[in-house]
Amino acid sequence: MNNSFLYLITVLIWGSTWIAISYQLGDVAPEASVTYRFAIAALILFTFAKLKRLPMHFSLKQHGLFAAFGICLFGLNYLLLYNAQQHINSALTCIAFSTLMLMNIVNTKLFFKTQITKQVYFGGAFGLLGIVTLFWPQLTDVTLGVATLFGLGLCLMGTFSASIGNMISIKNQRNNIPIVQANAWGMLYGAIFTSLAVIVQGKQFTFSFEPAYLTSLIYLSLFGSVIAFGCYLSLMTRIGSHKTSYANIIFPAIAVFISTIVEGFAWSEFTVIGLSFVLLGNLIVLTKTSTLQRLFNAKEAAKV
Repeated sequence: MNNSFLYLITVLIWGSTWIAISYQLGDVAPEASVTYRFAIAALILFTFAKLKRLPMHFSLKQHGLFAAFGICLFGLNYLLLYNAQQHINSALTCIAFSTLMLMNIVNTKLFFKTQITKQVYFGGAFGLLGIVTLFWPQLTDVTLGVATLFGLGLCLMGTFSASIGNMISIKNQRNNIPIVQANAWGMLYGAIFTSLAVIVQGKQFTFSFEPAYLTSLIYLSLFGSVIAFGCYLSLMTRIGSHKTSYANIIFPAIAVFISTIVEGFAWSEFTVIGLSFVLLGNLIVLTKTSTLQRLFNAKEAAKV
């Protein structure tokens, strides 16, 4: 698959998972639902690897990396974000999680000495400004009390955990560990971690056989986890984590379009301006520098 297709698949799937997640909230503890999600995703990947006869035996050191990867990206990240939403609204959660791009920029420079172009900073700034503008009406209702600051802190810690998971994935791929195997073991370790969180918190492993819950769980496991994470993590090695993580800024824009069709979401001037900034930032971040330079030179020549 080419990079554009991988990116498109990622943002389309993650832009739609908010609907599926809404059907997961209810009688089943969120931590238990996350456990089911990644346990099923791991089972799918292990089954695929078995059918394809992919090697699944790795050293103890490699398993240590798989465990750290899984706990950061498929475990702690989700637990912190789910708990954060008990204290802050989804708009503030989305904005806080959009800082993943900034965290990935810092971490790739720190761990891999990656040089980040001004183009990425410029596009990222447009994207973050767009997200804030998009959710501005909901932000005006936010009161910066202790609960809000606590929730925001949890969300930022969850985002940082995701960024560290991204860095470990890059390291795994640089060590020639294929995505399928790394994700299979990572999701298994993530599911074990979240299952322990359920036990420690004294919650129950209840389950719902309601069609909406089952359908959404399958969608999140197969599409939201196996396929979307496979595409996303593959892209990080191909185009860099700083560019790939812009997907976390643009998928709320996809969610707005879906909500317009499914729920009859009413647009405002904030919606139009915010989406415009997000899409412009996406164009700047993902367009090749040489292409942008040619466009700029052509514009300057036209002025002359």
